Amino acid sequence: MTNVQAPSVSLVQHQFNGRQSGPRLIILGAVHGNETCGTRAIERLLRDLSAGACSLRRGHLTLVPVCNPLAYERGCREGDRNLNRRLQPTAQPVEYEDHAANALCPLLAAHDVLLDLHSFHTPGDPFVMIGPPDNTGPLEPFSQAGPEVRLARHLGVTRVVEGWLDTYARGMAQRRQYAQAQGLSGLDLDPAYGVGTTEYMRAMGGYGVTLECGQHEDAQAPEVAWQAILQTLSLLEMIDRPLAPPPADPLLMKLVDVTDRWHPLDHFVRDWQSFDAVTTGQLIGVRHGGLEVRAPRDGWIVFPNPRAEVGGEWFYFAQRSERRLD
Repeated sequence: MTNVQAPSVSLVQHQFNGRQSGPRLIILGAVHGNETCGTRAIERLLRDLSAGACSLRRGHLTLVPVCNPLAYERGCREGDRNLNRRLQPTAQPVEYEDHAANALCPLLAAHDVLLDLHSFHTPGDPFVMIGPPDNTGPLEPFSQAGPEVRLARHLGVTRVVEGWLDTYARGMAQRRQYAQAQGLSGLDLDPAYGVGTTEYMRAMGGYGVTLECGQHEDAQAPEVAWQAILQTLSLLEMIDRPLAPPPADPLLMKLVDVTDRWHPLDHFVRDWQSFDAVTTGQLIGVRHGGLEVRAPRDGWIVFPNPRAEVGGEWFYFAQRSERRLD
C-alpha cells in the first residue's frame, strides 16, 4: 500500500503482483466522490485478496478505492472541480483536483488496462462507455479498439455507449460560442476539458472503459461493479475463475450531442432517466424565458441531470450506432 500525498488527504493505492508476468490492470473507484459503488466493490476484492479467497496468478493489479478523497470525504461529486474532466498533469496545481490528477496520471500511464467504476444521477440501467474505433485522427488516435470492445462486452451489461470525446468537443465549441455571445466569464472552456481517465489512458498507449453501474443509491450498483471486476480479472487471465459469456446482442449507442444548462430555472418537462427514448421534436425541457428544448431526431436521453450547474452538462443525446461490436 502506498500513500501519494495531496493537500489534506492521501490518494491510497493497493498493488499486487501475480506469480507470472502478465497485463498491468488498474481499477478505480470514486473518481467522483458521491459515486461509491466502485469503492465498495474494490474493498470487497481487497478483503478477498487479504483472506486468500482470491489470488493473483499473473500480471500486476493496482486498486485505487477513492480517487478523489476530498469529494469522497464531503459526500459530493467534486472538490474544486470535476476530476474526470481536463485530466492531465499540471506543473502548477491550483485546484484540489489538479493535485489528485498529478497523482493519478502517472498511475494510469504505468498500466495497460483500466476499469473505471462510476454511477449516475437518475435511475436507469447500467451501461459501459468505450472509445473510438482504431484511427489515426487528431482528436483521439487509437489502436486497441479490439481488446477494449472485448472487455466492454464481458462486463455483464447490455448497453454500450461510444462517441464521448468528439461529442464533448462539439459541446465545448457550442459552450464557447454561447459564452462569447452572452458575455459570460468563469466557464471552463479548455479544449481538453473532455479528457477523463479513459481518454488519458488511451493517449498513454493503453485502453480502458468506464462502467456506469447504476444510480448512485441503487443497492445493486456495488454488485454490478463487483461482477465487472471479476469478469475483467478472468478475461485477462489474472485469476483462476471461469469467464462468463458476454450478453447477446448489446445495444450500441453513439453520443451525438450535449446540451448545457444555462439558468437555474432551466427545467425538464419530466423526470428523465438515461436511455429514455425520444422521438423527433419531442419536448425535453424548457429554458428560463420559455424557449423549448426538443429532440433533434429519434434517439435516447443519456445522463440527464436536473440539478446540473449553470454552464454544465444538462443532458446528452444518443442515436443507434452503425459500428459493429465483433
